[in-house]
Amino acid sequence: MAQLYRLWYNFDMSVKVKYRNVVREIAYDNYGYVTTKDAAKAGVPAIEMPKLAARGGLMNVAYGLYRVPDIPPTRVDRFAEALLRAGEGAYLHGESVLALFDLTDVNPRQIKVAVPRRVRAKLPAFIELTQVPDGARTIFYEGLASQPVTEAILECLGRIETERLLDAAKHARQQGLLTTSQWRQVRKGLRP
Repeated sequence: MAQLYRLWYNFDMSVKVKYRNVVREIAYDNYGYVTTKDAAKAGVPAIEMPKLAARGGLMNVAYGLYRVPDIPPTRVDRFAEALLRAGEGAYLHGESVLALFDLTDVNPRQIKVAVPRRVRAKLPAFIELTQVPDGARTIFYEGLASQPVTEAILECLGRIETERLLDAAKHARQQGLLTTSQWRQVRKGLRP
């Protein structure tokens, strides 16, 4: 009987280790974060996530959102967390796109996130939601859904000085974020 228990225990522990490894791999691709939904798609039952958190393998950030604590933080983590908290279809918007690339001296207190639908979750103060029509054009920068840099710069017109936006466009062009035609479009859009 003891031998049977040992076999069962070893099998049970190998499954748990496997779940931890699967969750960890997902987190490496998402700046240290993993959602219950993504884990379930990878074969980790939703019930295992709180168990892993209770054992210290994960930190519960919000309902259905966890962080692997020993994955080193990056400068992009807050942006990733904001998008994951806002849910499916969310993308970085306006000043937050500029801040993602340090294109201007703007350091917004809040991360602006656009969503095509109402978000029911209670969000922390560092996230500002903007509801936008469904089907807006998005692009992925550093693995994060974002408003294209061209549109983000033009979106900030009136909230950020025109001269600073022109500088941001120059920096974006130097970083390869704007094509020649986009550079012209931004310059034309920022003319008084």
